[in-house]
Amino acid sequence: MASEHVRSQVQQRMRELIQAIAEHSRRYYELDEPVISDAEYDVLVGELQALERDYPALAEADSPTSKVGGQPSTALGAVVFERPVLSLINAHSRVEAEEFWRRVELESSGPLTVVAELKIDGLSIVANYRRGILWRAATRGNGLVGENVTANVLMIDAVPTRLSRPVDVEVRGEVYLSRSRFEQLNRDRIEQNLAPFANPRNAAAGSLRQLDPEVTKSRQPSAFFYEIRAGMEEIREHHAALEQMAGWGLPVENHWKLCRSVDALAEYVEKWHERRDSLDFDTDGLVFKVDQMALQQRLGATQKAPRWAVAYKFLPQEALTVVRAIRLTVGRTGALTPTAELDPVRLAGTQVQRASLHNADIVQELDVRVGDSVYVRKAGEIIPEVVRVEVRLRPSDTEPFRYPDRCPVCGGTVLRLEGEKAYRCVAGMGCPAQRREALLHFGSRAAMDIEGLGERTVDLLLDQQLVGTVADLYRLDREQLQSLPRFGELSAQNLLRAIEGSKTRPLSRLVHGLGIRLVGEKVATVLAAHFKQLDALMRASREELEAIEEIGPGIAQAVTVFFGQSSSVAVIDDLRELGLNFTETPRQEVGSVFSGEVVVLTGTLARLTRTEAEAVVVKQGGRVASSVSSQTTLLVAGERAGSKLTKARQLGIRIIDEEEFLQRAGGTSKGQAVPGETGAETAMKGERGS
Repeated sequence: MASEHVRSQVQQRMRELIQAIAEHSRRYYELDEPVISDAEYDVLVGELQALERDYPALAEADSPTSKVGGQPSTALGAVVFERPVLSLINAHSRVEAEEFWRRVELESSGPLTVVAELKIDGLSIVANYRRGILWRAATRGNGLVGENVTANVLMIDAVPTRLSRPVDVEVRGEVYLSRSRFEQLNRDRIEQNLAPFANPRNAAAGSLRQLDPEVTKSRQPSAFFYEIRAGMEEIREHHAALEQMAGWGLPVENHWKLCRSVDALAEYVEKWHERRDSLDFDTDGLVFKVDQMALQQRLGATQKAPRWAVAYKFLPQEALTVVRAIRLTVGRTGALTPTAELDPVRLAGTQVQRASLHNADIVQELDVRVGDSVYVRKAGEIIPEVVRVEVRLRPSDTEPFRYPDRCPVCGGTVLRLEGEKAYRCVAGMGCPAQRREALLHFGSRAAMDIEGLGERTVDLLLDQQLVGTVADLYRLDREQLQSLPRFGELSAQNLLRAIEGSKTRPLSRLVHGLGIRLVGEKVATVLAAHFKQLDALMRASREELEAIEEIGPGIAQAVTVFFGQSSSVAVIDDLRELGLNFTETPRQEVGSVFSGEVVVLTGTLARLTRTEAEAVVVKQGGRVASSVSSQTTLLVAGERAGSKLTKARQLGIRIIDEEEFLQRAGGTSKGQAVPGETGAETAMKGERGS
């Protein structure tokens, strides 16, 4: 029997794992923003399962090992499933896959047949057809309740709105984004100064959860179906169900195979280990399902997963290659980011020649050197990174990598401040690399919002020496722009109109656009609301800045350093002469319903993102604070509001919910469904192909 000390340690580790798994599940299923790979997630789950198996008395009631998926969003409406939509047990080696075969073979009264399929890396959906017409579609959610995404699924060309037969049936499938479409979307987003999607799975999930179905349509996701959940009880084999769905016109991934022996199963594993990169969609593994429906019924299911199926998960792909150089790129704030240039190597379907080394600490920790043989993999299946050095293959003449004293672009001084991970070029706008990034940032949507000022345009302007600082944008004329490659009269006119329009942006946008270190969109809003005038902000001392509730010593120092530089002052003087707005002008045109209010948002909002809600407050004259204090005048409380709500009650601060917030703001979010009308009813009014 375990000692009390051991039991205490086991219980503590269980709780740590439960918290970690819950957070990673939330990021994966609800936010579509995973920060670890599937393999790393499975390691955490496996460790928790092992502890629960060895110490069953210590297992927690809320353990994620007994749950499916994540919590469904309330923004799209809920769908309650008649029977749970289960996940799958994972196998991580061929041995485990063969163990599955032998386990189910013991229960079989005759020859065993298993259907092997590719596991599509997307978002699981359940679709219902009535008399052959799609009337509802939902995400898996937590397995019991999903999100109603009917209006969005109707926008997916691959999903038929009408089957070839008028059947009542419920089917399950996966919405995904092809690799080629994913790459095109990211090229477009980069051109528009938007952050690229992390990977196809996240992009597909985000596309399906849009409140505006037109966004789903524009991203062009696709789908495969792989299970009949209800409505065709006469079908006796799983492979017949796949054939039947294809016959109705549903898209079915056609690389499935009937395996009549464990050797055939092993061959399928071997084949797709080698060939999965040839596909135009991501697959993170294989799925093996007992073919005979009667045997499926006999094997049954746990609370979380069927016993008649298993998911064989591919491990993250790694490849060995050689570092030929370590290059440094200079960002907007002067940070020098290291990148390894590699001998070309095939990795997860693409040829990789560069891999991220992230920062100086990572370079030092890995001790990566030019000439080293290194293993690279794709973080999140998309971004190549160096994961370790094969020291046994290191040439004898290699030397540790050292950051230079001078900027590789402009020759300016490079420093590493105490407590920071990055080495920085301190030349500021005198550095061409920082100048390029500064121009892109200045024109970005969150700053001065100059439509058309993307990477290609900025590079052209710099190459032709038409701009040196952000102020030079306002000196451009039509003749100069029309002389640029790919610029015609209309594109020149549109860009000039966008630049001119940006002159009226409020002070908060300008402060953000100036690119002061540590001053993002929110801090810029706080500073603009406090000082009202750019001149007042420029004169502020560190002590005055630190006296503002949400401004700490680091931000105060960064602001005073920026405005203390002669190059910054020169640009600001230029902008003043060119007629830009230097005041945080109150916006009266929308009623300024939050004028004078200091608003704190807490909990989860159903119909707006946090950024959208903050923008509503600022646009209508209010200021957003991150913490509740005596200065707070209003708290907007969403679901699962916590300590901020408690403190607001103690201080007697007025509290409203999201519905009252939206009513006060004078509207609802785009794409919100009409109360009492399902997505299917809305969409069927204009059914595609009718």
